[in-house]
Amino acid sequence: MQSISVHDLHAGRERPLIDVREEHEFAAGHVPGAVNLPMSTLGEHLDELPGEPFDVICQAGGRSARVVEALTARGHDATNVEGGTGEWIASGYDVES
Repeated sequence: MQSISVHDLHAGRERPLIDVREEHEFAAGHVPGAVNLPMSTLGEHLDELPGEPFDVICQAGGRSARVVEALTARGHDATNVEGGTGEWIASGYDVES
């Protein structure tokens, strides 16, 4: 499975970022530019995933890792963001809410 750190993400990547946390988690604060597609409903929104390579983030990296594994098996070029939004915030990076 492909993975990057929150520091790599913050350094700048020209890729879409999918946040798979639940809507209330996303609304409380997310990485700027992230699009919310909750893991619990992702199966209903597969047609909304980018056609190009993209990154996947959650709160700590567990849910996003499971999503990346499943999507990679379906042929998507997805990369997990290790440490997730929690590490992003702990690193002092800006969030949107």
